Amino acid sequence: MIFIKNATINTITEGIIIGNLLIENKKIKEIGSDIVAPLDATVIDAKGCLVLPGFIDAHTHLGLWEDGMATEGIDGNEQTDPITPQLNTIDAINPMDITFNEALKSGITSVCSTPGSANPIGGQAIALKTYGKIVDKMVIKNPVATKIAFGENPKNCYGVNEKTPQTRMAIAALIRETLRKAQEYLNDIEKSQLEEDDTKKPEYNMKYESLIPVLKREIPLKAHAHRVDDMFTAIRIAKEFDLKLTLDHCTEGHLVVDELIEEGYPILVGPSLTERSKIELRNLTFETAGILSNNGLNICLITDHPVTPIQYLPLCAGIAIKHGMKEEKALEAITINPAKVLGIDNRVGSIEVGKDADIVIWDNNPFEINSNVLYTIIDGKIVYKKI
Repeated sequence: MIFIKNATINTITEGIIIGNLLIENKKIKEIGSDIVAPLDATVIDAKGCLVLPGFIDAHTHLGLWEDGMATEGIDGNEQTDPITPQLNTIDAINPMDITFNEALKSGITSVCSTPGSANPIGGQAIALKTYGKIVDKMVIKNPVATKIAFGENPKNCYGVNEKTPQTRMAIAALIRETLRKAQEYLNDIEKSQLEEDDTKKPEYNMKYESLIPVLKREIPLKAHAHRVDDMFTAIRIAKEFDLKLTLDHCTEGHLVVDELIEEGYPILVGPSLTERSKIELRNLTFETAGILSNNGLNICLITDHPVTPIQYLPLCAGIAIKHGMKEEKALEAITINPAKVLGIDNRVGSIEVGKDADIVIWDNNPFEINSNVLYTIIDGKIVYKKI
C-alpha cells in the first residue's frame, strides 16, 4: 500500500487534483484532498511535485532489437518470408535488455512492442509493462495489432534480391491475397460450426488463424506508412476488408490533413527525433504532430525505439510542443490516446480509481529538459526511486 500526499495530480481525463492518492493491491484505490494515509502505508510526500500516469509508447521494438548487439539480439524481422502474420513478439522480447530499465527511469511504464517493417505482414504486436523479468507476467494485452508495412522497407528487403515484393503493387497484392485467403478460411470454419460438421472444417493454417482477430475487428492492422501514397494504400485495403487500422509514422501526414480528418483512422506520429535516413523521410518535420493535433485529430507520439531511444519519448513531446503542439495534447499523445489505440485504456493511460497503479512522480514539468523522475510506480510497486 502506497499513499502519495500533497501532490499535484494530473489525471489526464478528469483534470488536475491537488491532494492525495492511495494505491492498494496494484490499483488506484482513492484520489482526493480529504483521504488519509492508512497506518501500514508507505507514505511519499509529493509536495511541489507533479504526479502523472505512466507514459505509453504505442509503437516500439523494445526488447526485439537489443541494445549494443548485432544479429545476436536482433529478433524483430523474419526476412525469409514476406508474409508472417503467425509470428508474435512475445517469443522474441528480452525483458532483461537494459532499455527496459531506461524506459521506466524516464517515466514510460507501458509500450507496444511490434515486429519490424521488413515484411508486408510481419506478425502480431503486444502491449506490455516496462518492468519485470518474465515477459509473460508483463503483458497487458496480446495481441493488440497485426503489423503490416508499405514502401521502402519491404522493397529493399526482398526486391533487391530479385524476390517478391519488388514494388508497392506487389506489397499491396500480397496483403490482399493473404487477407482474402484468411477470410475464406474463417468462412469455412464458421460454416462447419453452423452445420455442426467437423468434417467440413478446414485444415489448420497458422497464418490464417492468426488473422482471425483482425478479420473480426478485434484488433487493428498496424500500418507502417511514411508517405501519403502508402498511407492511403493502407486505408484502401482496410476499407476493402472492413478492418480496423492505425497509421503508424504518418511522416507526411501534415500534407493531407483534411483527407486524414475525413478518413478518421488513428494516427501515430514518429519517430521525429531522427535523421532523414531514406527517401520516405524527406518531408520529416517536428511540425507534423502539432498540425494534425491542432486540426482536431487525437494523435499518439511514438519513438519507434530503437530508432529514437525509448527514454526520449518525453523529449519528443517537448520538441513537438516547441513546434506548435499544445501541451495538454502532447500529454494525451503519450498517455490516454495510445492507451485507447491499443485497447488498454481500461487499465492504463490516466489516473482513475480502479486503474492499474502506474504512477510517475516528477520534480517538474516532464517536458522541460532538466526535469527528473523521482519515483516510477508500476502495478503499485516502486520500481525506480531517484536517490
